Amino acid sequence: MHWTRLIFVVVGAGIVTSMTDWFFAGDWIHRRWTYPEIWRKGSESNAIAVSSALPFVTCGAFVCLAAWLGVTSLGGALRLALLVWIVGPLPLILTNAAFIKLHRVFVVSYSAGWLVKLCVAAIAAALALR
Repeated sequence: MHWTRLIFVVVGAGIVTSMTDWFFAGDWIHRRWTYPEIWRKGSESNAIAVSSALPFVTCGAFVCLAAWLGVTSLGGALRLALLVWIVGPLPLILTNAAFIKLHRVFVVSYSAGWLVKLCVAAIAAALALR
């Protein structure tokens, strides 16, 4: 795998998955189906700046994982994305929802957002590794 190709794929997938974060857990859902007492008061600029880098890390790590496991096809990468979702984000979100006051709509949307994010990373991995 060529490093420049990997960088372009990760940057592109990171930008796309940043948009999925905004769509699935962004302002529209945040305002309507969350409990105000859960969120910190004040400016969210620092939190947004710090968390904006994380989709790029997720996509880069997923591409590296797929390469390490030898998963180069789109179907294999999408299956890997589903398994990673079942192992990581889904149980974490559901466990948090069991103990933290989170609205069901937010939990479902946030879980779906993670699945879409991992599917985008899988598509990026298939493109980078073919």
